[in-house]
Amino acid sequence: MITPKKYNIANLPTPIQKIEFKGTKFLIKRDDYTGTELTGNKIRKLDYILADVKKKKADYLFTSGGDQSNHARATAIAARQIGVKAKLFLWGKDTNNPDGNLFLDKLLGAEIVYLSKKEYADVNSIMLKESKRMQKRGKKVYIAPSGGSTPLGLWGYINFMHELNEQMPLSKVPGLVSAYGSGGTAAGMLLGAAMLGVKTKIYAVNVLDEPDFVRNKIKELVEDAIADFKINVNVNYNNLIILNGYSEEGYKNITDKKLKFLREFYQVTGILLDPTYTGKAFYAYYENFLKGKKNSRVIFVHTGGIYGVFPKRKKYLEAK
Repeated sequence: MITPKKYNIANLPTPIQKIEFKGTKFLIKRDDYTGTELTGNKIRKLDYILADVKKKKADYLFTSGGDQSNHARATAIAARQIGVKAKLFLWGKDTNNPDGNLFLDKLLGAEIVYLSKKEYADVNSIMLKESKRMQKRGKKVYIAPSGGSTPLGLWGYINFMHELNEQMPLSKVPGLVSAYGSGGTAAGMLLGAAMLGVKTKIYAVNVLDEPDFVRNKIKELVEDAIADFKINVNVNYNNLIILNGYSEEGYKNITDKKLKFLREFYQVTGILLDPTYTGKAFYAYYENFLKGKKNSRVIFVHTGGIYGVFPKRKKYLEAK
């Protein structure tokens, strides 16, 4: 097996927190504690991507996402910390009054290309074309796809599983729940569980794509990582469960019902969840594993996203 190098930019290990909400006791793995500006699950993936960027002596790091992309914000900041320029290809429009993640992107001085939803469907080709143009000018460009979800990035969550197993035996953890955005987190956890020989189920709450696409994307990432790093393991894909139907209002939207629920959770526990990923994922977690129970051994993975709250501050306050 080939074990890739990492940059060690994430603050690890992240803690496991005991929570009680609406009469149910459960655990949250606080991966929002990987950093402050660099908060969230993307930092584990970037640990490996940044090491590769440095190895290849890139001048620019390209990536993509929505205009409130946690990954794009984290990538831009991390690139600056290692002396590399970032160029972000974002689904959205420019504004003179940016908020949340976009505010941090612009404050940092990241180069940003804004794309319509139709254009964004072809974002990988757009980034490739721009990288070729810049390479002709003598610039080395490294492209990291949306979410940092590459076979290399998966190692962030392969190691997450080893870290969690040291904190508490995964043989006693029947499942882990997290949001699905680009597939790398769920794929890394699934592969990591297989490498450890545990049967922990991975529940991915789909907030973005068609159900069949989600499962195929995660499986493809796992298989590519196995091939690229010569990992001798058999993965049981029955341990991957996709939870659908929790983002019917659309990727960039959230219902008042969910917002009221998230506000209540914040007021009870002091844990603030974002409207795009962790908020919808926790709502699904509550409906499937907490509601009506005294305890749950299924762990919720808090993957960050706090900066995504601020553009919807008014809705959080006014939801009824």
